[in-house]
Amino acid sequence: MLDTPAWVTRTYRSHAGHVFRRARRLLGSEADAHEVVQDVFLSLLERPEQFAGRSSVTTFLYGATTHACLNRIRNQKNRTRLLENQQSWDDLDGSPPFSAEQRLELLRLLERMPDEWARAAIYHYMDELSHDDVAKILGCSRRHVGNLLERVATWATTEGGHVD
Repeated sequence: MLDTPAWVTRTYRSHAGHVFRRARRLLGSEADAHEVVQDVFLSLLERPEQFAGRSSVTTFLYGATTHACLNRIRNQKNRTRLLENQQSWDDLDGSPPFSAEQRLELLRLLERMPDEWARAAIYHYMDELSHDDVAKILGCSRRHVGNLLERVATWATTEGGHVD
């Protein structure tokens, strides 16, 4: 990695583990989580300007990892594998906020909803973040987060599922 900017190398060394754990939690697969780590840091290496310094590097990587995981979830081959394998979704830090069945239903909904709605839903319902914290990550107002979550709940109900 002769051309690797030193800050990307330092960022990888200090944050790759966090990116991996986040991806594994969202995807339920260590193999997919390793690929997401590679994708996130390769993207940062190829386009370092995407981190514009508007937030901390941790916040940036949190959002980039979530986005990469959503892309994987939406990929038909990986989605089918997730549904067939029904991987365990146990959170390493304790019991998950959703049962495995609820997570699978949420994944089915996430793959069809607009990206901004899906990210808000993941941050709030799966990560159990407050509206204020979601607003900071998405770079919008707390009110906008509330509106997004209302749209998610309404949309999920009309799609035959529900988000509690």
